[in-house]
Amino acid sequence: MGKRMIMPEIILTDTFLEGFRKLSPSEQKQARKAIRFLCENPRHASLQVHIIKGTDFWEVYVNMDVRMIYLPESNVYTLMAIGHHDILKNY
Repeated sequence: MGKRMIMPEIILTDTFLEGFRKLSPSEQKQARKAIRFLCENPRHASLQVHIIKGTDFWEVYVNMDVRMIYLPESNVYTLMAIGHHDILKNY
């Protein structure tokens, strides 16, 4: 019998939810897809996941302009923020 994959618990911060609401409907759809990919396979090529230098935070590409910031801890991913590329200046 194959290994059973354990999906991480996802925590959405108020800051993340606020940023999500500001996205266009198309960007929100892309963000939901990125979250699904992150849960299923954090190394999915389209996400371009990488650590933000000098921090414990990780960056995910939702699309060419929208970024998602998260903090992985064990089997919990805390989604900290989402928005256009300039949100990175806060991390």
